[in-house]
Amino acid sequence: MIDKVIRIFKIVNAIQAHPGISASDLALKCEVAVRTIYRDLDAISLFAPITNEGRGTGYRFMGKFFLYPLNFSEQEETVFSLLPSVIDKDKLPKEFETAYDKVMATHYREKSRQNSIVENIADIIQMGTPAYRPESPNYLQPVIQAILDHKTIQAIYHTQYRNETTERRIDPYYLVPRDQRFYLIGYCHLKQAIRTFRISRFQQVSITGETFDKGDFNIKQYLKNTWSIDRGEKNTRFVVRFGPEVARYIREEELFVHPRMVDEKDGSLIFEVTINNEKEFLKWVQQYGPDAEILEPQAVREQMKQKLSQWAGMYSWS
Repeated sequence: MIDKVIRIFKIVNAIQAHPGISASDLALKCEVAVRTIYRDLDAISLFAPITNEGRGTGYRFMGKFFLYPLNFSEQEETVFSLLPSVIDKDKLPKEFETAYDKVMATHYREKSRQNSIVENIADIIQMGTPAYRPESPNYLQPVIQAILDHKTIQAIYHTQYRNETTERRIDPYYLVPRDQRFYLIGYCHLKQAIRTFRISRFQQVSITGETFDKGDFNIKQYLKNTWSIDRGEKNTRFVVRFGPEVARYIREEELFVHPRMVDEKDGSLIFEVTINNEKEFLKWVQQYGPDAEILEPQAVREQMKQKLSQWAGMYSWS
Protein backbone atom coordinates (compact mmCIF):
# COMPACT_ATOMS: atom_id res chain seq x y z
CA MET A 1 0.00 0.00 0.00
CA ILE A 2 2.80 2.43 0.92
CA ASP A 3 4.56 1.56 -2.35
CA LYS A 4 1.42 2.52 -4.26
CA VAL A 5 1.03 5.85 -2.43
CA ILE A 6 4.63 6.83 -3.19
CA ARG A 7 4.24 5.69 -6.80
CA ILE A 8 1.09 7.79 -7.25
CA PHE A 9 2.97 10.85 -5.99
CA LYS A 10 5.71 10.11 -8.53
CA ILE A 11 3.18 9.71 -11.36
CA VAL A 12 1.39 12.98 -10.53
CA ASN A 13 4.68 14.87 -10.33
CA ALA A 14 5.87 13.32 -13.60
CA ILE A 15 2.68 14.31 -15.45
CA GLN A 16 2.87 17.84 -14.04
CA ALA A 17 6.51 18.15 -15.10
CA HIS A 18 6.06 16.45 -18.50
CA PRO A 19 2.49 16.90 -19.84
CA GLY A 20 1.90 14.29 -22.54
CA ILE A 21 4.13 11.67 -20.94
CA SER A 22 3.40 8.10 -22.04
CA ALA A 23 2.40 5.18 -19.85
CA SER A 24 5.60 3.34 -20.83
CA ASP A 25 7.75 6.30 -19.74
CA LEU A 26 5.86 6.44 -16.44
CA ALA A 27 6.50 2.74 -15.99
CA LEU A 28 10.25 3.28 -16.50
CA LYS A 29 10.31 6.13 -13.97
CA CYS A 30 8.44 4.07 -11.37
CA GLU A 31 10.16 0.77 -12.21
CA VAL A 32 6.89 -1.15 -12.58
CA ALA A 33 4.94 -2.80 -15.39
CA VAL A 34 2.81 -0.68 -17.73
CA ARG A 35 -0.34 -2.48 -16.58
CA THR A 36 0.42 -1.29 -13.01
CA ILE A 37 0.64 2.28 -14.30
CA TYR A 38 -2.77 1.90 -15.94
CA ARG A 39 -4.28 0.81 -12.61
CA ASP A 40 -2.60 3.75 -10.85
CA LEU A 41 -3.92 6.16 -13.48
CA ASP A 42 -7.43 4.85 -12.84
CA ALA A 43 -6.96 5.61 -9.15
CA ILE A 44 -5.60 9.10 -9.88
CA SER A 45 -8.61 9.85 -12.09
CA LEU A 46 -10.80 9.61 -8.98
CA PHE A 47 -9.32 12.84 -7.56
CA ALA A 48 -7.68 14.55 -10.56
CA PRO A 49 -8.97 15.44 -14.07
CA ILE A 50 -6.51 13.36 -16.08
CA THR A 51 -6.83 12.84 -19.84
CA ASN A 52 -5.27 10.90 -22.72
CA GLU A 53 -6.73 12.44 -25.87
CA GLY A 54 -5.56 9.78 -28.28
CA ARG A 55 -2.86 7.39 -29.37
CA GLY A 56 0.59 8.88 -28.92
CA THR A 57 -0.59 12.00 -27.08
CA GLY A 58 0.27 10.78 -23.59
CA TYR A 59 -1.24 11.83 -20.25
CA ARG A 60 -1.88 15.34 -18.93
CA PHE A 61 -4.11 17.10 -16.41
CA MET A 62 -7.07 19.09 -17.68
CA GLY A 63 -7.77 22.69 -16.71
CA LYS A 64 -5.74 24.26 -13.92
CA PHE A 65 -5.31 21.18 -11.75
CA PHE A 66 -1.99 21.09 -9.90
CA LEU A 67 -1.07 19.02 -6.87
CA TYR A 68 1.14 21.67 -5.26
CA PRO A 69 0.52 23.05 -2.70
CA LEU A 70 -0.47 20.03 -0.64
CA ASN A 71 -2.95 22.08 1.39
CA PHE A 72 -3.40 19.47 4.12
CA SER A 73 -6.27 20.01 6.52
CA GLU A 74 -5.32 19.99 10.21
CA GLN A 75 -6.64 16.45 10.57
CA GLU A 76 -4.82 15.26 7.43
CA GLU A 77 -1.59 16.84 8.66
CA THR A 78 -1.91 15.02 12.00
CA VAL A 79 -2.64 11.66 10.38
CA PHE A 80 0.16 11.95 7.84
CA SER A 81 2.71 13.09 10.44
CA LEU A 82 1.92 9.98 12.53
CA LEU A 83 2.35 7.64 9.56
CA PRO A 84 5.94 6.54 10.35
CA SER A 85 4.99 5.56 13.88
CA VAL A 86 2.10 3.28 12.90
CA ILE A 87 3.71 1.23 10.14
CA ASP A 88 6.47 -1.38 10.10
CA LYS A 89 9.58 0.48 8.91
CA ASP A 90 11.33 -2.78 8.03
CA LYS A 91 8.74 -3.37 5.30
CA LEU A 92 9.09 0.08 3.77
CA PRO A 93 11.07 0.73 0.60
CA LYS A 94 14.24 2.73 1.11
CA GLU A 95 12.77 5.76 -0.70
CA PHE A 96 9.92 6.15 1.78
CA GLU A 97 11.82 8.20 4.39
CA THR A 98 13.11 10.75 1.90
CA ALA A 99 9.74 10.96 0.14
CA TYR A 100 7.99 11.45 3.47
CA ASP A 101 10.42 14.21 4.50
CA LYS A 102 9.91 16.00 1.18
CA VAL A 103 6.14 15.90 1.50
CA MET A 104 6.16 17.24 5.06
CA ALA A 105 8.77 19.89 4.26
CA THR A 106 6.68 21.07 1.31
CA HIS A 107 3.58 21.24 3.49
CA TYR A 108 5.24 23.20 6.31
CA ARG A 109 6.92 25.58 3.86
CA GLU A 110 3.61 26.31 2.14
CA LYS A 111 1.81 26.66 5.47
CA SER A 112 4.43 29.13 6.70
CA ARG A 113 4.26 31.04 3.42
CA GLN A 114 0.47 31.29 3.59
CA ASN A 115 0.57 32.54 7.19
CA SER A 116 3.16 35.14 6.21
CA ILE A 117 1.03 36.33 3.27
CA VAL A 118 -2.05 36.70 5.51
CA GLU A 119 -0.05 38.65 8.11
CA ASN A 120 1.34 40.97 5.43
CA ILE A 121 -2.12 41.57 3.95
CA ALA A 122 -3.53 42.39 7.38
CA ASP A 123 -0.65 44.82 8.02
CA ILE A 124 -1.09 46.52 4.65
CA ILE A 125 -4.80 47.17 5.23
CA GLN A 126 -4.99 50.17 7.52
CA MET A 127 -8.10 50.50 9.66
CA GLY A 128 -9.34 53.47 11.63
CA THR A 129 -9.93 53.46 15.37
CA PRO A 130 -13.46 53.86 16.81
CA ALA A 131 -13.86 57.25 18.46
CA TYR A 132 -15.00 55.67 21.74
CA ARG A 133 -11.84 53.55 22.08
CA PRO A 134 -8.32 55.04 22.26
CA GLU A 135 -6.79 51.83 20.87
CA SER A 136 -8.33 49.13 18.73
CA PRO A 137 -6.53 45.81 18.00
CA ASN A 138 -6.51 44.77 14.35
CA TYR A 139 -8.35 41.45 14.16
CA LEU A 140 -8.18 41.22 10.37
CA GLN A 141 -5.35 38.68 10.43
CA PRO A 142 -7.11 35.94 12.44
CA VAL A 143 -10.40 36.60 10.63
CA ILE A 144 -8.80 36.28 7.19
CA GLN A 145 -6.91 33.16 8.29
CA ALA A 146 -10.11 31.60 9.64
CA ILE A 147 -11.94 32.33 6.37
CA LEU A 148 -9.15 30.69 4.33
CA ASP A 149 -8.95 27.66 6.63
CA HIS A 150 -12.74 27.33 7.06
CA LYS A 151 -12.31 27.50 10.84
CA THR A 152 -14.86 28.74 13.37
CA ILE A 153 -13.77 31.72 15.46
CA GLN A 154 -14.47 32.37 19.14
CA ALA A 155 -15.14 36.08 19.64
CA ILE A 156 -16.27 38.72 22.09
CA TYR A 157 -18.44 41.20 20.23
CA HIS A 158 -19.98 44.54 21.19
CA THR A 159 -23.42 45.28 19.73
CA GLN A 160 -23.62 49.05 19.56
CA TYR A 161 -27.36 49.66 19.26
CA ARG A 162 -28.09 47.42 22.28
CA ASN A 163 -24.90 48.50 24.05
CA GLU A 164 -24.12 44.93 25.10
CA THR A 165 -21.14 42.61 24.83
CA THR A 166 -21.58 38.91 24.09
CA GLU A 167 -19.40 35.87 23.51
CA ARG A 168 -20.02 34.20 20.17
CA ARG A 169 -18.88 31.37 17.94
CA ILE A 170 -18.92 32.46 14.30
CA ASP A 171 -18.29 30.62 11.03
CA PRO A 172 -16.65 33.41 8.98
CA TYR A 173 -17.78 33.41 5.34
CA TYR A 174 -16.87 36.72 3.69
CA LEU A 175 -15.07 39.96 4.52
CA VAL A 176 -16.80 42.99 2.97
CA PRO A 177 -15.35 46.55 2.85
CA ARG A 178 -17.96 49.27 3.18
CA ASP A 179 -17.77 52.98 4.04
CA GLN A 180 -14.13 52.84 5.22
CA ARG A 181 -14.93 49.85 7.45
CA PHE A 182 -14.71 46.07 7.20
CA TYR A 183 -17.64 43.79 7.92
CA LEU A 184 -17.66 40.04 8.46
CA ILE A 185 -20.59 38.02 7.13
CA GLY A 186 -20.93 34.58 8.65
CA TYR A 187 -23.03 32.10 10.59
CA CYS A 188 -23.53 33.05 14.24
CA HIS A 189 -23.98 29.99 16.48
CA LEU A 190 -25.56 32.15 19.21
CA LYS A 191 -28.33 33.46 16.93
CA GLN A 192 -28.32 30.33 14.72
CA ALA A 193 -28.49 32.51 11.63
CA ILE A 194 -26.33 34.44 9.17
CA ARG A 195 -25.27 37.76 10.70
CA THR A 196 -23.11 40.76 9.78
CA PHE A 197 -20.37 41.89 12.18
CA ARG A 198 -18.37 45.11 12.09
CA ILE A 199 -14.71 44.18 12.55
CA SER A 200 -13.93 47.18 14.79
CA ARG A 201 -16.53 45.98 17.30
CA PHE A 202 -14.69 42.73 18.02
CA GLN A 203 -12.98 42.89 21.39
CA GLN A 204 -11.38 39.48 21.14
CA VAL A 205 -10.94 36.91 18.36
CA SER A 206 -9.34 33.46 18.40
CA ILE A 207 -9.38 30.65 15.85
CA THR A 208 -10.79 27.34 17.07
CA GLY A 209 -10.04 23.85 15.77
CA GLU A 210 -13.63 23.47 14.57
CA THR A 211 -14.15 23.48 10.79
CA PHE A 212 -17.27 24.54 8.91
CA ASP A 213 -18.88 24.29 5.47
CA LYS A 214 -20.66 27.26 3.86
CA GLY A 215 -22.99 24.87 2.09
CA ASP A 216 -25.01 26.58 -0.63
CA PHE A 217 -24.69 30.09 0.85
CA ASN A 218 -24.51 32.69 -1.93
CA ILE A 219 -23.14 36.12 -1.00
CA LYS A 220 -24.66 37.85 -4.04
CA GLN A 221 -28.09 36.46 -3.29
CA TYR A 222 -27.73 37.33 0.40
CA LEU A 223 -26.91 40.97 -0.41
CA LYS A 224 -29.42 41.28 -3.25
CA ASN A 225 -31.08 44.73 -3.16
CA THR A 226 -28.83 45.70 -0.22
CA TRP A 227 -27.37 49.15 -0.77
CA SER A 228 -24.41 48.99 1.58
CA ILE A 229 -24.25 46.33 4.30
CA ASP A 230 -27.43 46.44 6.41
CA ARG A 231 -30.22 44.32 4.96
CA GLY A 232 -33.80 45.52 5.24
CA GLU A 233 -37.05 43.65 4.77
CA LYS A 234 -38.99 45.99 2.46
CA ASN A 235 -37.95 46.76 -1.11
CA THR A 236 -38.34 50.37 -2.27
CA ARG A 237 -37.83 51.72 -5.78
CA PHE A 238 -35.94 55.03 -5.98
CA VAL A 239 -35.45 57.37 -8.89
CA VAL A 240 -32.82 60.10 -8.48
CA ARG A 241 -31.57 62.76 -10.88
CA PHE A 242 -27.86 63.49 -10.51
CA GLY A 243 -26.51 66.73 -11.97
CA PRO A 244 -23.85 66.88 -14.71
CA GLU A 245 -21.09 67.71 -12.19
CA VAL A 246 -21.42 64.42 -10.32
CA ALA A 247 -22.93 62.11 -12.96
CA ARG A 248 -19.56 60.71 -14.07
CA TYR A 249 -18.69 59.79 -10.48
CA ILE A 250 -22.01 58.01 -9.98
CA ARG A 251 -21.31 55.77 -12.98
CA GLU A 252 -18.16 54.36 -11.37
CA GLU A 253 -19.72 53.51 -8.01
CA GLU A 254 -19.09 49.86 -7.08
CA LEU A 255 -22.36 48.38 -5.86
CA PHE A 256 -23.96 45.06 -4.99
CA VAL A 257 -27.19 46.28 -6.57
CA HIS A 258 -27.75 46.77 -10.30
CA PRO A 259 -29.16 50.25 -11.01
CA ARG A 260 -30.68 51.40 -14.28
CA MET A 261 -28.95 54.57 -15.48
CA VAL A 262 -30.12 56.85 -18.29
CA ASP A 263 -28.08 59.80 -19.59
CA GLU A 264 -29.93 63.09 -20.12
CA LYS A 265 -29.13 65.57 -22.88
CA ASP A 266 -27.88 68.18 -20.39
CA GLY A 267 -25.32 65.72 -18.96
CA SER A 268 -27.36 64.77 -15.91
CA LEU A 269 -28.10 61.14 -15.01
CA ILE A 270 -31.37 59.43 -14.09
CA PHE A 271 -30.55 56.72 -11.55
CA GLU A 272 -33.18 54.05 -10.81
CA VAL A 273 -32.65 51.32 -8.23
CA THR A 274 -34.61 49.01 -5.93
CA ILE A 275 -33.13 48.59 -2.44
CA ASN A 276 -34.23 47.05 0.87
CA ASN A 277 -32.81 49.65 3.28
CA GLU A 278 -33.67 53.23 2.37
CA LYS A 279 -31.77 54.71 5.33
CA GLU A 280 -28.36 53.73 3.93
CA PHE A 281 -29.33 54.84 0.43
CA LEU A 282 -30.55 58.26 1.57
CA LYS A 283 -27.28 58.87 3.44
CA TRP A 284 -25.43 58.21 0.22
CA VAL A 285 -27.69 60.48 -1.84
CA GLN A 286 -27.49 63.34 0.65
CA GLN A 287 -23.73 63.61 0.35
CA TYR A 288 -24.24 65.05 -3.14
CA GLY A 289 -26.38 67.91 -1.82
CA PRO A 290 -28.20 69.92 -4.51
CA ASP A 291 -26.57 67.78 -7.24
CA ALA A 292 -28.95 64.94 -6.31
CA GLU A 293 -32.73 65.27 -6.54
CA ILE A 294 -35.00 62.46 -5.38
CA LEU A 295 -37.83 62.12 -7.90
CA GLU A 296 -39.47 58.96 -6.52
CA PRO A 297 -40.99 57.80 -4.25
CA GLN A 298 -43.07 60.88 -3.56
CA ALA A 299 -43.31 60.15 0.18
CA VAL A 300 -39.51 60.22 0.55
CA ARG A 301 -39.35 63.38 -1.55
CA GLU A 302 -41.74 65.04 0.93
CA GLN A 303 -39.66 63.80 3.86
CA MET A 304 -36.60 65.40 2.29
CA LYS A 305 -38.45 68.72 1.97
CA GLN A 306 -39.30 68.63 5.67
CA LYS A 307 -35.71 67.81 6.61
CA LEU A 308 -34.36 70.64 4.49
CA SER A 309 -36.84 73.00 6.15
CA GLN A 310 -35.60 71.91 9.59
CA TRP A 311 -31.98 72.43 8.53
CA ALA A 312 -32.79 75.87 7.18
CA GLY A 313 -34.44 76.79 10.48
CA MET A 314 -31.46 75.49 12.43
CA TYR A 315 -29.03 77.72 10.56
CA SER A 316 -31.26 80.79 10.05
CA TRP A 317 -30.48 84.12 11.71
CA SER A 318 -32.38 84.71 14.92
